[in-house]
Amino acid sequence: MKTLVCVWMMICLCYCAEATASDLLRESAVSWLGALPCGSWDCECAFSKLQGCCCVSSALDDLEQATFIRMMGLWDGLMRINTQVQDITAGCKIAFTAAMLPMSACFGPFTSNMSISYQSVSLNQGNGYNPALGVFTAPHAGTYSFSFTVYSKPGSAGERLYQKLQLVKDGTVLASSWEDNREDSEDSSSQTLLLQLRRGCQVYMELLSGRQICGDTQGLNTFSGFLIYPSSEELGN
Repeated sequence: MKTLVCVWMMICLCYCAEATASDLLRESAVSWLGALPCGSWDCECAFSKLQGCCCVSSALDDLEQATFIRMMGLWDGLMRINTQVQDITAGCKIAFTAAMLPMSACFGPFTSNMSISYQSVSLNQGNGYNPALGVFTAPHAGTYSFSFTVYSKPGSAGERLYQKLQLVKDGTVLASSWEDNREDSEDSSSQTLLLQLRRGCQVYMELLSGRQICGDTQGLNTFSGFLIYPSSEELGN
């Protein structure tokens, strides 16, 4: 019992000493006439909420709020830009792939170069490809990827292959594939290239005069392309 009384008295003395020290600090702060590191005392803050409290806490709160508001404004701006980009590119989903119709005979030869009509169309996003003419017309300026595969099987072993196809952009030959050998009776090849196109530029495949494609019973001759990314007309050369 005596021990409990002694402990209680010690607690009371410590509390009274802490209160007295706090009062002394308060009086000293109020009576201080010199310059202060942070400009002014916030006595209510400094003596009632000692932990993590400072006379500049209000200014820090204002700065934090202003920073948050600015960050929200920047985020809103980014979201608007993202929406605009999506609106611009949403209409630029352009892709096509087509194949020649299966044939047991030959396409060609002709007395002049002949554009190839790949009439079996499996994809034509943006409606840039015309299967009747075999011509792709760019609906939008940008950088495009084009691929083509050439296959021919004339007939019996040892029969000569005479094929030559070329990819043409607005009348200019940009790539070609050819075969003229005596070693086998069938042959195939593929090519891919990137082109910058203006809106309205035309790309198509052409069979050279005097050449032919034969024996494609599975529609292995294909032509395809797609828009990688759009650009302004100035960059679409």
